[in-house]
Amino acid sequence: MSTLTASLLRALPFWLALQCALAAAAVPPHIASALPEAHLAGAGSYRWFGLHLYDAELWVGPQGYQVEAAPFALDLRYGHAFSGKNIAERSAAEIEKLGLGNNEQRRNWLAQMRACFPDVEDGTHLTGVFQPGSGVRYYRDGRAICDIADAQFAAAFFAIWLDPRTSAKSLRAELLGRNK
Repeated sequence: MSTLTASLLRALPFWLALQCALAAAAVPPHIASALPEAHLAGAGSYRWFGLHLYDAELWVGPQGYQVEAAPFALDLRYGHAFSGKNIAERSAAEIEKLGLGNNEQRRNWLAQMRACFPDVEDGTHLTGVFQPGSGVRYYRDGRAICDIADAQFAAAFFAIWLDPRTSAKSLRAELLGRNK
């Protein structure tokens, strides 16, 4: 074994520890406080007719992503300005396309999203933290902005990205780490 190879092998544990520390440090503070031991499951971008709308990251705890059974966080970094009203209406339309909730629930969910979602601009982060059996907490650029305490709404909202029937199948695969 050459001296260079031996030196590299001795440095490997330090390098791996450094990489782990850097990865752990990359967890946004609001996600780390809401989701202890969070790690990035996957990330991707969403484009519509070539227009970059947002980048998305799915953060999970030690149990990974488990539909409606484990907490997780979905962070969207917007690539354009959108009104909170438009974000709410587009979300409601996607929930309806998935056939989730009844008409009354969807009207109520739309009203709650309109009251909750702020206007965003290029670079704004909106994060939703799924709380199993409880609902969702939303953050704008790391600051809590509202809670919607409705477990059915929370499941329907995150289904926009994570349900197998989503209209963003490629993004779903990237978020779930299936394109690695």
